[in-house]
Amino acid sequence: MNEWYKALNKPPLTPPASYFPIAWGILYTLMAVAFIIVLIKPNTKDKYIAVNLFLFQLILNFTWSYVFFELKSVTLALVDLIFLLLFLSLTIYYFFKISKIAGIFLIPYLLQVIFALYLNLGILFLN
Repeated sequence: MNEWYKALNKPPLTPPASYFPIAWGILYTLMAVAFIIVLIKPNTKDKYIAVNLFLFQLILNFTWSYVFFELKSVTLALVDLIFLLLFLSLTIYYFFKISKIAGIFLIPYLLQVIFALYLNLGILFLN
């Protein structure tokens, strides 16, 4: 964890640094399984949309870390998270249309993104 982040004032409920690799390891595993479930389904317009939404939200997911930790832009990271939440919600909607289990596997990820939004907002307001 970099020194810049350590020096920030953080909101209540901020977990210890050890939480993040464990949580994201589990979440990325669930995401991968959900994506594979969708990929093996027959080709349809919904599948095409679902796959593209998934890939786009994944780019937003990876972008957040760079924007927050490398660029040190808490505000831009928050904007990224808002778009991530929107595109993840659409992804879940389409995953559910294709496979209920694939949609369910993305729910913990959605909850984590909502939690990250809280943390990001808290850091923005406290610093």
